[in-house]
Amino acid sequence: MVKTKNIRIVIADSKLKRTFKKELEGANKDQLYNKKIGDKFRGEVVGLTGFEFEITGGSDHSGFPMAKHVESAGRVKLLLSNGFGFKASNKFKGVRQKKGIAGNTISERTTQVNCKIIKWGSIDLMEHFGIKPKEVKVEASAEVVPAA
Repeated sequence: MVKTKNIRIVIADSKLKRTFKKELEGANKDQLYNKKIGDKFRGEVVGLTGFEFEITGGSDHSGFPMAKHVESAGRVKLLLSNGFGFKASNKFKGVRQKKGIAGNTISERTTQVNCKIIKWGSIDLMEHFGIKPKEVKVEASAEVVPAA
């Protein structure tokens, strides 16, 4: 059995074109167990009331990516020729290779869950996560006088 750790939630915001990270522990972490890629969950799990998220992926404790087409909570080895988790070089067309892939179900082995916002709440995410927008530097430009 794997020692349970916190789950890192990576939230993608399509309006701001940014991602935000949040660590889950305790009862909030347990609410995500047995959810699959494509499932939706409410923002109260993460501490964002009024928001709704959709799970888009993640990885397990060893860094293996979760695949939507693998119906499992554990890790499997698949023979891949191209596509998710494997890209053959152009000079070796038709090559297949066994690659380790994590299943699409969130379990105790999952350490990162990627999700996107599908319903926005009234909270400003930049303030909530303590991120200050970058200030644009305005250079003092001298006026150029045309030569007469």
